[in-house]
Amino acid sequence: MKIAIFGNSYQDEHADGLRRLFGALGRAEGVTLAIQHAYADYLRTVLGDAMPVAELFDPTCDFSAGLALSIGGDGTFLHTAFHVGDKQIPIMGINTGHLGYLSAAPLANAGAIVEAAVSGDYLVEARTMLSVSRSSEPEAGNGEWPCALNEVAILRQASASMIAVDTTVDSQPLARYLCDGLIVATPTGSTAYNLSAGGPILAPSAPSWVLTPVAPHSLNMRPIVVADSAVVEVEPHSRAGFFTLSIDGMVWTLPEGTRLRIARSKFHTNVVRLRGTTFTDSLREKLLWGVAHQ
Repeated sequence: MKIAIFGNSYQDEHADGLRRLFGALGRAEGVTLAIQHAYADYLRTVLGDAMPVAELFDPTCDFSAGLALSIGGDGTFLHTAFHVGDKQIPIMGINTGHLGYLSAAPLANAGAIVEAAVSGDYLVEARTMLSVSRSSEPEAGNGEWPCALNEVAILRQASASMIAVDTTVDSQPLARYLCDGLIVATPTGSTAYNLSAGGPILAPSAPSWVLTPVAPHSLNMRPIVVADSAVVEVEPHSRAGFFTLSIDGMVWTLPEGTRLRIARSKFHTNVVRLRGTTFTDSLREKLLWGVAHQ
């Protein structure tokens, strides 16, 4: 089995854990390693002679694997999901970041991680994704974004005043949001930007999106949950003449009046979960859900 490995270069404090992880991977029978070339450059400085034998790959080119490891935090996981795209390769997150909500296990559990990865003794959850296109010009090469695992956010420019976001759901008018921005989040992304903006948490398997305004300029503008079969269209207007489109943290500047179509992606992300862990475990352990304050 080939394992494709992604990671970031902010892991110096985890050098011992990385040595244990890659030592175990290098000794695993029947496993071929492929490491994202930029991450491999970083690993050489950390692992030295302990660097395992591996092929290198460019994630912007075609590649294949039976499993992808994302070593880092949630940002690294989103980066991995973007490059895996429609390949449907299961992604196992190994947390070296802060929250690591998408990660299957902490790096300290290197032995258990490798054992599960090699044996295939894990669960895979199919997470829905969003796709975005300019509905007025869907044929434009730079006007389509096929996958967002967390959210799509339409935001005002940093130095601009609020924006007005005309929003329809399945061609029916919903609202003109006067706000700093509007988030359209998946169940996976409901615990990210959406949560910090006051939106609800959705169970990962819920067939829904949530629309959450950022700093709305009206008390009657509140988050709303819609079916994930819905097509959401937005047309932002701004005195600045531009607005920001953020898709899983990747940012574009677009002219005001651009109409965007947001819908369910044709493919999904396969998120690996170790046996014995649940969604509610993550809520309690990582978000301190229901923990009494002393």
